[in-house]
Amino acid sequence: MTRTGIKAALTDLLFNGDITLTEAAERHFTPDYRQRTDGEWADRADFLDHIAHLRTLVVDGEVEVHEELYDGDKYADRHTCHITKKDGSTVSMEVYVFADLSHDGRFQRIEETTLMLKGSDADRDLGSAR
Repeated sequence: MTRTGIKAALTDLLFNGDITLTEAAERHFTPDYRQRTDGEWADRADFLDHIAHLRTLVVDGEVEVHEELYDGDKYADRHTCHITKKDGSTVSMEVYVFADLSHDGRFQRIEETTLMLKGSDADRDLGSAR
C-alpha cells in the first residue's frame, strides 16, 4: 500500500498543472472524504470546490513539512504552505493536521487548524475560501 501525505496531496492539487483536479483528488482522497478547517466541515464536493477556487488564484508554491507522523491509519503533520498568487502577492500559512487514512492509503478525513504567517487580511480565509 502506498500512503499519501500532505505534501504530495497539496502539490498535486495546487501546483501540478500536469494533472486535473479530478485526477489529484482520486489519487489522494477517498470518495467519502470530509475535512474540517478552522472549525468548518466540508464534504468532498465542497473541498473540491475550494481547491478549484484556489487554482484560479495560485500560480506557484511549495509545501514545507516540519513534522509528519504515521501510526497505522492515523496521520498527523505540521506544515507551512508558501503560495504565490497570480497577482504576485505571497501567502504563508502554517497548518496543523490530524487525519484518518483509508485502507488504500488515501485521506478519508482531515481536521486542520491554520495560522497565517504572511499575507493580507483578505488571504486569512484562504484555507477554506470557495
